[in-house]
Amino acid sequence: MKTLRLLALVILAVLFLAAPAMAQDFPSGSFSLTGNGLGAALGAGLTIIGAGLGFGKIGASALESMARQPEVAGRVQTAMIVIAALLEGATFFALVICIVVAGKTTF
Repeated sequence: MKTLRLLALVILAVLFLAAPAMAQDFPSGSFSLTGNGLGAALGAGLTIIGAGLGFGKIGASALESMARQPEVAGRVQTAMIVIAALLEGATFFALVICIVVAGKTTF
C-alpha cells in the first residue's frame, strides 16, 4: 500500500512539473514531444526501467546463489556478467530504435 501511494505521488509530481516544460514553444524543425517523439520518449523510459529491474534481478539472484554455495561463486559471477552484457546490448538496441523513431537521427 505504501508503494502504491509513493508511485501515485511520483506520477503527480511528474505531471505537475512537466506542465511548464510542455508549454514551451519549439522553433520550427526542432524536436518536440508530439507524435513519434512522445512515443519514443515513453519507449526509452520503459526500456531504462526494464533494464534497471533486470540488472537488479540478476544481481540479487547471483548474490543469493553465491551466499548459498560459495564454492561455485566464480562460475555464477561469470554467468552473471555474460547475462548482464546481453541485457545491456538489448537495452542499447531498444534505445537506438527509440531515437530513430523520434526522428532525431537517421541511419
